[in-house]
Amino acid sequence: MKLRLLFVFTLFFSFSFSQIPSGYYNTATSTGYTLKTQLSNIIDDHNDQGYNAIDGFMSSYDLDNYYETGSNTILDVYSENPSSSDPYNFTPGVDECGNYSNEGDCYNKEHVIPQSVFSSNTPMQSDAHQLLPTDGRVNGFRGNFPFGRVNDNNLVSQSGISNPTQNGSKLGANLNSGYSSGYSGTVFEPINEFKGDIARIYFYFITRYENQVGNWSSFAMFDGSSDQVLQTTFLSILIEWHLSDPVSQKEIDRNNNIYYNHQNNRNPFVDHPEYVSMIWNPVTDTEAPTAATNLIASNPTMSSIDLSWTAGTDNIAVNTYDIYVDDTNTLSTSNTSITVTGLAANTEFCFTVFAKDASQNTAPSSNESCETTEQGASSTNEIFISEYVEGSSNNKALEIANFTGNLINLSGYTIARDVNGNGTYGAALQLTGMLATGNVHVISRGNASAETVALADQISSGDAMSFNGDDPVGLFKNGVLIDIFGNFGGTNNFANATYRRKQTVINPTTVFDLAGEWVTSTTNDITDLGSHSAPLGSNDLQENSFSFFPNPARLNKLFFKSTRPLSVEVYSLTGKLILNTTIDSSKSLDISSLNTGLFIIKMRSDSGTKIKKLIRE
Repeated sequence: MKLRLLFVFTLFFSFSFSQIPSGYYNTATSTGYTLKTQLSNIIDDHNDQGYNAIDGFMSSYDLDNYYETGSNTILDVYSENPSSSDPYNFTPGVDECGNYSNEGDCYNKEHVIPQSVFSSNTPMQSDAHQLLPTDGRVNGFRGNFPFGRVNDNNLVSQSGISNPTQNGSKLGANLNSGYSSGYSGTVFEPINEFKGDIARIYFYFITRYENQVGNWSSFAMFDGSSDQVLQTTFLSILIEWHLSDPVSQKEIDRNNNIYYNHQNNRNPFVDHPEYVSMIWNPVTDTEAPTAATNLIASNPTMSSIDLSWTAGTDNIAVNTYDIYVDDTNTLSTSNTSITVTGLAANTEFCFTVFAKDASQNTAPSSNESCETTEQGASSTNEIFISEYVEGSSNNKALEIANFTGNLINLSGYTIARDVNGNGTYGAALQLTGMLATGNVHVISRGNASAETVALADQISSGDAMSFNGDDPVGLFKNGVLIDIFGNFGGTNNFANATYRRKQTVINPTTVFDLAGEWVTSTTNDITDLGSHSAPLGSNDLQENSFSFFPNPARLNKLFFKSTRPLSVEVYSLTGKLILNTTIDSSKSLDISSLNTGLFIIKMRSDSGTKIKKLIRE
């Protein structure tokens, strides 16, 4: 079924989209407990999936792709050994408890905030943000004890389990000194690698359930209030853990999967770690970090550039680094290196870095470092939608093509439809399997025609595959839209036809261009489904002689250079059409209606099409 793909020579431009939905935190504008209430209003009333649904979520998304890549085993914070082999591993679903006697027997669902605190009521009981897969025996060992800083000279003995456990988690009397002073009862302490994870789960939980927490049963970690919530000792412990163990990629991915694939709310303290200090900061920090130094841009590809720098210093700790691309704040990381992706080919980009602490004190700029991406080549670094079949009745299928030159693990990719073009994506479908370079992956409805089903690599009759020609379908990577068929939030009429990507297209784009990129065929035509060819060809855009300026645009007009009339379209980052006009003798476009931010501008003449980024300041 799978035929070899031939590469085509083309230029492309793509974007790296924030995984946080646009405008999600727009109402989080204050500080202190007012900010906490604002966040609670944003994340409350989530789409509770029920306690039983957590099993499937963990089997799909709580996998160890971080310390043992590709192991397809459960990532258990109570047994994971980040620096060497794990003492044991669990197979998703298969090793789920069940009964256990010893550590390593099976895994079950750990409520980071014990169920006894909220009387096992929903939605707290089934909130995925506070449920983790953990070894059953260690979960029982932890019991309902609070989290804290264990005194190694006063460990608790319990039959059937070592203390510390096999990965170093431990149970004992709280160390009543330093940042953990004020409590001497028994506490449980995870290893350093996951202390920040636990802290941010607690900050989420007491924010999400701000209106209920004051009425719950007595718990050593809580002070009975609805504002501070955490007893002072435990607030100090969790803030220390939060600062010493910054947000990890594992937390970012889990946060996105909970939002996009499960219950549709987010942990604000993973998205914005600085919120912790802004709400509970016991000491006002006004000292800015020193500037990052020795910024170096290197290793350019057609669409990415590597950045590395020497860390800034701070009286408490540097929390994040904001990366500016051509004077636009574009990315943020807690590391001292990052790969900037989604860049235009054969273009110079200049970078600066600003160190920030948890109180949002910002350092002076680093040095500027510039680098030029490579000339476009006949390959792509991302998969894309290559065919869309909307046939009679339930005869529906999608085809995904891989031109990257690499074997792609599809577990990071999903598809979803914008139901009736209303500007909101529905439930996502997780893609499965491995996709070799030169191959395609076909998704079909289970009740499609027998001929269509026979070509399928994956079958689903869920929401994502229920498109009817008026539903745009998006391809997402780690929750970020990278390709789309149809007009997001707009008019769509693609029923009873098959659409194939033109052979000159090998790159995904969030700007839908039916005339420029797709070939239309008849109803139920699956002649080419299961294969996609793209023979070598010339790049029409090489000779295009049209452009626009200034960019960034600080005034209300864009000016165009072209010897031919231009069709100009301006899109938001979600692919929604904002402006659409023809530029002729006037050679300018009024953009006064555009807010500040990043946009996509598409220019088309009879000599070809160009897609570029537009920065509005």
